[in-house]
Amino acid sequence: MWNPPSSPWRSYIAGEWTATADARQYEITDPGRNSETVSRYLLATTAEAERAAEAARDALTVWTATTASERSDLVYGLVELWHDHAEDIAQIVSLEMGKPLSESRSEAQRAVSEMRFWAGEALRLGDRTFPSTRRNTDVYTVREPIGPVAAITPWNFPILSPLRKVVPALVCGCPVVLKPALQAPGASLYVAGMLHELGVPAGVFNLLIGGGADVGAALTAHSAIQGITFTGSTDVGLQIAGNAASRNVKLQLEMGGKNAAVVSSYADIPHAAAEISAAAFAVAGQRCTAISRVIVTPEVREELEQALVERAEALRVGHGSDEGTMMGPIVSKDQFEKVHGSVQAGVREGARVLTGGDPLSGDAYSNGYYYPATIVTDVPRKSTLACEEVFGPVLSIISVQDFEEAIDVANETRYGLAASVFTDDMNLSHSFVTRSQSGMVHVNHGTTSEGQVPFGGVKQSGQGAYGIGDTSKDFFTNLKAVYHAYRP
Repeated sequence: MWNPPSSPWRSYIAGEWTATADARQYEITDPGRNSETVSRYLLATTAEAERAAEAARDALTVWTATTASERSDLVYGLVELWHDHAEDIAQIVSLEMGKPLSESRSEAQRAVSEMRFWAGEALRLGDRTFPSTRRNTDVYTVREPIGPVAAITPWNFPILSPLRKVVPALVCGCPVVLKPALQAPGASLYVAGMLHELGVPAGVFNLLIGGGADVGAALTAHSAIQGITFTGSTDVGLQIAGNAASRNVKLQLEMGGKNAAVVSSYADIPHAAAEISAAAFAVAGQRCTAISRVIVTPEVREELEQALVERAEALRVGHGSDEGTMMGPIVSKDQFEKVHGSVQAGVREGARVLTGGDPLSGDAYSNGYYYPATIVTDVPRKSTLACEEVFGPVLSIISVQDFEEAIDVANETRYGLAASVFTDDMNLSHSFVTRSQSGMVHVNHGTTSEGQVPFGGVKQSGQGAYGIGDTSKDFFTNLKAVYHAYRP
């Protein structure tokens, strides 16, 4: 069984664990006990980023020559190894970025089902045939790998986010260079180790432990990289898109969200509150698909606010490794201060805090970035708190007069990732589904996604092919049309 190399951990390039002699050491502290160092890394340099891109380019011919069944077998092999490491991966994730072990374990388990899905997809990547207008002519389309891919992933889902890019890339025949977020790269280290143990040819998979401003920029700018798949904030994604435009490389961007739940003409308020709370406060609200706005009509507002407050106050906040913890700390001091600053700005703009709204204090919380599940009401519809992503456990309630106004409010942000509607009126639900400016819509359901379903957004929440489901192949492959005339 593969075991991590001795700490400090380092990047994996062209089949070797590597770091320069003068590499800077980077330490990750536990966000729930910020005096404790949980992992150490040697940071990659821009020169190593360039070497990783070149290694991926050099491996392209070897990897594209493999058969679909060989790529499928590789993923099934990864699944087999995964079972031996799942608990260690969950543990390092909870220590590095703070989520409760129950969430990390769930993420590690879901990874298995998504990898199995893509192992099957390896044998289903064929395309279409067409009837020709000419005699004795076959017309068909085929899919070919786009070439070396740069995969840049966030810290909030350190297990699933890398696998959702690395596994489809390999299945589609693309060598890949993975650069995970520096806040939580530990899970990606295990992925590299398992692929190495499985004998993946040198350069087919590469891992860079480094910052976005230097290593990430050098990687995405390299001429060998033919595609960039990025999950993260909208502002960073737009910057990557601007830089990539001059090279006309293929892009897949999964960016931020300000996801709304509209509640109107709905009798089962406890159900709505349960679904909304789960979507708002999982991963301490640090999810691009988190519900962060509730847009409510007058007849259900009071009951819904009460139910949401009860749900928020029942959440046990604590260290990720403690049994019974339902919500962990915020990932970092910077993010912690941003979350609290957003609530304070909302209050200055006229909002009213129903519960939470201040950092948690006391012995259990003195050494971590703990923030309670927070409900804020009377949020003005054009305010910053109503329109901009907080990425924390803060739920804003916006009151509207009717369903028409609710749709207007739901659509008036720059984001378009996910949205929910809770209603017993089928006409209203159909209207919301068709008029919501979002890539994913949920009816009487929170914003939880499934691993076999396309995932993505519109407006400034996404660009390019949707990820997760079979639509990922639309990014990792190019389509080629073939006209083949023959003599009968």
